[in-house]
Amino acid sequence: MESTAVQKEGRITPHDIGLWEDGQIEPLKRIIDFAHSQNQKIGIQLSHAGRKSSTVPPFLHMNATATEEVGGWPNNVYAPSAIPFNDAYPQPKEMTVENINDFKVAFVEAAKRAVRAGFDVVEIHAAHGYLIHQFLSPISNQRKDQYGGSWENRTRLVLEITDLVREAIPEDMPLFVRISATDWFDNLKDEFPESWTVKDSCKLAPLLAERGVDFLDVSSGGIHPKQSTSIKSGPGYQAPFALEILEAARGKMVVSAVGGISTGKLAEELLQQGLDVIMCGRWFQKNPGLVYAYGDELGVDVKMANQIGWGFSGRGRKRE
Repeated sequence: MESTAVQKEGRITPHDIGLWEDGQIEPLKRIIDFAHSQNQKIGIQLSHAGRKSSTVPPFLHMNATATEEVGGWPNNVYAPSAIPFNDAYPQPKEMTVENINDFKVAFVEAAKRAVRAGFDVVEIHAAHGYLIHQFLSPISNQRKDQYGGSWENRTRLVLEITDLVREAIPEDMPLFVRISATDWFDNLKDEFPESWTVKDSCKLAPLLAERGVDFLDVSSGGIHPKQSTSIKSGPGYQAPFALEILEAARGKMVVSAVGGISTGKLAEELLQQGLDVIMCGRWFQKNPGLVYAYGDELGVDVKMANQIGWGFSGRGRKRE
């Protein structure tokens, strides 16, 4: 379950779900119970949008603030520094240390609610230009205190959140973290001398593993609109980042790739290169039977529910 807000003002849009209060547990539990009734596992991605909050849903407009008239909170948007994502987004307020502490408490409480609701996995969303990523990147983090400046200070929050969540959830519950491997600003050093890079992600990965992260979900970008001038999208375009980070993690946790993995053939090729897991999002939205499609493409027999699978094994044949 994607990008679930840990604080009300941490939603991306007014229409997003959250887990910032106990009353949100039961509605989510109905979904979880249904998934479990189908012998499936289900995880939740906990997040805070930071300076990218109070925006209009992207299917209505890709670049607009959600005003108070449509349920937005443009005057209550927070970020590491008072730097907006762009001119069309809200002007954020710089978080105080008290705000940061409140955020950490909210994240832990949301993780505990996720456990009570029955989720099988918790993922910390530290990617795509949302709040934790905003602390990691010097493009968005220009603080002068213990949460800004040096690499150690900028990574402080994600490591603190990881420690707190790992302690708050059961020992045997998998903990995922999603990161943006790079800001995609390597070619824009004249304008942005410092950014978050693959080298930084490789340095961060072992620290996350030491803190009990089981699975690193490697994506990229989202910190600034100018990434569009250097991002090179295409089939499996983020997999090379995941492969570099996999080597840096030294087998201490599972590393996955995501992005443009639209065929079974490509997924298998990436696994053969050494990646632990391949993740697909949009392609599942387009085709909920994607696993069966990949199986057909690769000649792999994927077990279907008996109520459906019988129709593919020969009509009229005597069954044992």
